[in-house]
Parts: sequence; structure tokens; C-alpha cells
Amino acid sequence: MIFEKIHTVPTSDELIDKAFRRATRAKAGKTIRDNDSAMRAHESMVMTSGNILSDNLSNIVRRFPNFDDLPDFYYELTDIVVGVDDLRQALGGVDWASQKLHEISREYVGKIRKSRDPVATRKEAFGRMASVMSTVSKHLVFLNDARNLLRKLPDVRDEPTIVVAGYPNVGKSSFVSIVTGARPEVASYPFTTKGVLIGHFMRGYDRYQVLDTPGLLDRPMSERNDVERQAITAIKYLDAVMLFILDASETCGYEIEEQKRLLDEVVQNFDLPVYVVANKADHERFEMPDFVDVRMSTATGENIDSIVDKLVEMIDENRKEKDEDQSIFD
Repeated sequence: MIFEKIHTVPTSDELIDKAFRRATRAKAGKTIRDNDSAMRAHESMVMTSGNILSDNLSNIVRRFPNFDDLPDFYYELTDIVVGVDDLRQALGGVDWASQKLHEISREYVGKIRKSRDPVATRKEAFGRMASVMSTVSKHLVFLNDARNLLRKLPDVRDEPTIVVAGYPNVGKSSFVSIVTGARPEVASYPFTTKGVLIGHFMRGYDRYQVLDTPGLLDRPMSERNDVERQAITAIKYLDAVMLFILDASETCGYEIEEQKRLLDEVVQNFDLPVYVVANKADHERFEMPDFVDVRMSTATGENIDSIVDKLVEMIDENRKEKDEDQSIFD
């Protein structure tokens, strides 16, 4: 997962406490016999605290990804969840503080060597370090909150994808389970209460992922908030086709007309190839709608293999079209 290596971001107070405690231990390890050894002890305190603060801040910046290198899908989600510009500003502030603390520690090591009162000079250095840390305190809190949200983003790979849509209880999770041969992993979006189901299957040497987003693609756009709508638009960046499953027996609690309206919204809002499947063909109340591409039963397995074949074929065709369109501009 792209955000897993981001560690918990400590607060300004936690870093200061850590640095100054280490500095005190560094001094305790020095044997003070005269003014010269006392001076070196205070130099060590300043250098130790400066290095700890500077290195910790530098590590925080380094562990966040370069947003220019993020896949479009994750860039969009990151912007939705925490704001890329806000992240850049916070990371820039922390990076500046790291460099400034490095400069302060070296400046005051030189001052201590010339000072008649190394204790006062060392305290002045600590005061300036604490002041710099105070200026980035809000950035550190923001980055830790951002880290906690970003780590909740689903582990969606940059690989061919089948996005599953349709009302609840139409058989979407059953389809994902059958096709992937295992219970799908569940990841949570930070902007919806329901998890994202992700499964995978192989065709030859190629791996495909199947993505079901309950809470996003299972109700009309009018019922979604602005953040959820933005999250839906992020899906357009995937190398994907859309599988829309409806329940032609209407036992899911939604009539065909309602399900058709949701399908129309999906087609309108996604620039993706859409394959429409009517599930529960084994049910006595099943009636095949005229706008559906094929019937299916997740209970008996009817047509599931051929549906997957068709979806893989659609992905390949979609890729060729994108490559041809791109070649026009190259």
C-alpha cells in the first residue's frame, strides 16, 4: 500500500522533549574537569538536540510520497481526503524547519566555543530551537491527521480493474467472491462508513482486480454528499470497465425501474465501458429486462465464466482505444 510507510507523526512537544532529554544524557556522559570540558559538554548538548530534531523532521517529510509521482487515482483521493496543496504546504514547512534547526545547532556550537558563558549560550540555542518547532506545531498535527486518513485508503492497484455497481443486495459481493475464488479483502474509505471490497483473479500472466464500492455506487447521486461524488470521479482514472448488476427478481427491495435509473446515472457519470447483467436468473420471479446484456445467477454460477471473459475482452478493447487516442497526440 502506497501510504503504509508513513509513520505516526509526533507532536512538536514530543520531539522537543525527546531531543532535550537526549541532550541531557549526552552531557551526563561527559566528564567535566575544567572549562574546556564543560564547553564541549554544552556543545554536545546543542549538537545532539539539533540533530535529533532536524533528522526527525527530515524523516517525516521523506516518508510521505512525492505527490507528483502518485497514480492519478490516488492523487485524486488524496486531494479529496486531505488536500494536496495543504499537504505540500505542511511538508514544506517541516522541511524548512529541519534545515533551520541544522543551521542553528551548528551556529551555536561555534558561539559556545567563543562564549564566556556556555550555559547561557546553550539555553539561547534551545530557545531558538523551541521557537522553530513552535512554528511547525500545527503542520505536524495536520500531517499526523492526514497520515491516519491516507492509510485508510483502499489498496487499489494500478492494474486492469472491474468496478462493480448496483443497488444493495443484488449479488455484487457474491460475484466478487465467486470470481476471485476467495472472500474479498475489505478496506475502508475515510469518507464512507462502508468498506470497499477488493478481489483479484489471474488470466494467463495478467492479474485483474474486482472492486465493489458499497456506499458509493449503490444509490442515486442525489443521495451522495459532495465528497462522495468526488470520490466517485476518482474511479475514472483506473484502467477499468464497469459491471452493473441488477436484481431482475426485485427481491433486493428495489424495482427494475429504480435500478434502471441508477444504471442511467452510472452511464452518465462514468466514461467507462458498462456491461449490464441481470442476476438471480434462478429465481421464480426473474424476468429478463430488454436493456440488459446477459442473465446471471450467483447462486448456480450460470454465465459467470462467460461474463468474466466478456469483461476481460472489454478491458483489452478499452486499452487499445486509449492507446490509439494517445498516439494521435504523440
